[in-house]
Amino acid sequence: MDKNRKYPLQLPVFVFSLAGAAFLSVVDLTIKWAVETIIMDTPHRIHLLPFFDLVLVFNRGVSFGLLDDLGRWGPIVLSGLAIGIVGVLIIWLWRAQRMNEIIGITLIIGGAIGNLIDRLYDDAVTDFLNLYVGQYHWPVFNSADVFITIGALCLLLPDLGKRTDVARKNSS
Repeated sequence: MDKNRKYPLQLPVFVFSLAGAAFLSVVDLTIKWAVETIIMDTPHRIHLLPFFDLVLVFNRGVSFGLLDDLGRWGPIVLSGLAIGIVGVLIIWLWRAQRMNEIIGITLIIGGAIGNLIDRLYDDAVTDFLNLYVGQYHWPVFNSADVFITIGALCLLLPDLGKRTDVARKNSS
């Protein structure tokens, strides 16, 4: 292998990133469990701020409730799609060289796996964060969605990791 080749990602960084994604998935699932079984044991709305409530919603579709009418095949199709996307992201992570890519992909994988496990367990994703201004509401979302959104922002901000290659430098 050419010593000047900048990828694949060093194995320790790759493994650390995958462990980080697994940790984020556990955090997401723990938060969803706490919201569903402790905080919202009797589903209701908890008003926290003038623009933020906790509510309990089970989303059988994807973002914004899209594709929620796929019937009994919905969870299978959406889970298969998520598995495929996570696979592509793992390959991208293996080849990633910039810190913004590594952080972004790790966050997206963690969120996607959290939502995937939730969907496989409940045939739906548990959403509970409700942002609004007056009568205008953003669709209810969850902690995995926050991880995915921040991860996507990391990928869109390439200067965050400018000139920060994690590939082994040739010290000659």
